[in-house]
Amino acid sequence: MQLAKEFLPVSKEDLKIRNIKILDFIIVTGDAYVDHPSFGAAIIGRILESQGFTVGIISQPSWKDTIDFKKLGQPRYGFLVNSGNIDSMVNHYTVSKKKRRDDLYSPGGKGGFRPDRALIVYCNRIKEAYRDTPIIIGGIEASLRRFAHYDYWDNKVRRSILLDTRADLLVYGMGEKTIIQIAELLRYGKKIENTTGVRGTAYSSNNFNLSSSEILLPSCEEVTENKKAYGTAYKHQYLEQDPIRGRTLIQKHGNRYVVQNPPQNPLTQEEMNYTYNLPFKRAYHPMYEKMGGIPAISEVKFSITSHRGCFGSCSFCALTYHQGRIIQNRSEESILEEAELLTNLPDFKGYIHDVGGPTANFRNKSCSFQAENGACRDKQCMFPHPCKNLKINHKDYLAILRRIKNLPKVKKVFIRSGIRYDYLIHDSNTEFFKEMVKDHISGQLKVAPEHISDKVLSQMGKPSRKVYDKFTAKYYEINKSLGKNQFLVPYLMSSHPGSDLNAAIELALYIKEMNYTPEQVQDFYPTPGSISTTMYYTGFNPLTEEKVYVPKDPEEKQMQRALLQFKKPENHSIVKKALLKAGREDLIGHGAKYLIDWIPEKFSKNKNKLSKKKNFKDKVK
Repeated sequence: MQLAKEFLPVSKEDLKIRNIKILDFIIVTGDAYVDHPSFGAAIIGRILESQGFTVGIISQPSWKDTIDFKKLGQPRYGFLVNSGNIDSMVNHYTVSKKKRRDDLYSPGGKGGFRPDRALIVYCNRIKEAYRDTPIIIGGIEASLRRFAHYDYWDNKVRRSILLDTRADLLVYGMGEKTIIQIAELLRYGKKIENTTGVRGTAYSSNNFNLSSSEILLPSCEEVTENKKAYGTAYKHQYLEQDPIRGRTLIQKHGNRYVVQNPPQNPLTQEEMNYTYNLPFKRAYHPMYEKMGGIPAISEVKFSITSHRGCFGSCSFCALTYHQGRIIQNRSEESILEEAELLTNLPDFKGYIHDVGGPTANFRNKSCSFQAENGACRDKQCMFPHPCKNLKINHKDYLAILRRIKNLPKVKKVFIRSGIRYDYLIHDSNTEFFKEMVKDHISGQLKVAPEHISDKVLSQMGKPSRKVYDKFTAKYYEINKSLGKNQFLVPYLMSSHPGSDLNAAIELALYIKEMNYTPEQVQDFYPTPGSISTTMYYTGFNPLTEEKVYVPKDPEEKQMQRALLQFKKPENHSIVKKALLKAGREDLIGHGAKYLIDWIPEKFSKNKNKLSKKKNFKDKVK
């Protein structure tokens, strides 16, 4: 493994130096250009380059006109367009729909370098500049919006982004294998309009002939008008998101059809090794130096991706819809090779920040059944209980951590990408647990129980509270045995579908019991592609068809969030209001058992107001 000699071309001057007259592909991205394997544009660019294609990068173009889109000329085969590592609307807006000022993927960490709905804007500008040049869209924004989908920011169902961008093809999921197959077809003369048989792609068509192996989803018009139809459409999309048993899905949009081919086959270990062994510069392009650099590189520069995919299937996470449930991993030697390369970078300080993936301790496929049959259609690996066929084993992961830890220049190897505590606590062999506590955290371990109310956890696809309690007890027991005093930092979420005020109060009491004040609390954010977003929009769980309470009232959402940070003085008034509304006056008063202090005169006024309201309503009746 070695560093690249140069960045991919970003200007006409770069093309002259490399003696390139015309590029095969031009990648247009909403992120700044960072040549690192944690950035999608860099991976796609380098994988194409490795196959003999010439590739240029147009990063964060000005979208007011077509000038930036023309700066590398017209590509031979087409434009590859993505909005960046994060959906542009999530990147721009908080859950309360307030504009963010910062953007870690932009120069100096400042916002404003990309438009809302970047994918649509970029593609429309490219169409203005080069009307007949093929456009292929990909990345998270394309992947999660490939069918008609609920859009939180517009608060309505939007049609497939394939139609709004007028792109020729949409690549969904992790696109290395897919883009190589497309590029090879184009290189050997196939027209883009005939390149419709590649796995992991979607395209639009004027007509189709439905076969017995294909599924016709409720149409865009149906899912817009009927929430039951929306839930049915999403359920099919979710259940067919498997490379082995997944079928072609078709959805009518007016007089056109969006056709999604089955998911791409997982990368083999050799293909994963190849991808991450490609020569990257592992830095942001020097053109950003004067602007303060790109902050997003700091968290990943000394981190190692060991695998992809996740069989945890949390309802609020769209990863299953993007990367799938089948784990794809790199070999131990490939990971060690990258670790050695990192230790030789000039700014290496002795710390590997992370070795992991979406879930750090999911190193291998969940069971042997998956290899031939795919992930189970009708049940989850971890929820509501671990499947009897689940292989729970941390030996491979532990062996990798030990080898990296023993490299000459390494002082410490951290685990930051998150562990599944339920998977860990069900491992009868505690060797990894003990060594993780001893060597791979620094003062605290971040975990994600998200909630402790079982009725909320059941909608989140998370294990029950007693599993987290068991893990917590074991964690502190191991710390004590090692003579350490390290803490747990739980990630918690408010206002998830299924959570009412009583559930939020239950969680607040648990926080009080722990004597813990969360610095940050995440309000549930309905982003495209997740089960939870479908619940938020429809009011029922699309997999079980169970009706679900959804907190949407802004004041109630504020109450739920404030309850999780009840100790903050600025939250006292809204917490008191929430407790009164829920009939929990017993939690207002002086002493250890109360959530907030009782201020008699204010409390009396509130009670009098409620009493007056009640008397008035009785009189009206």
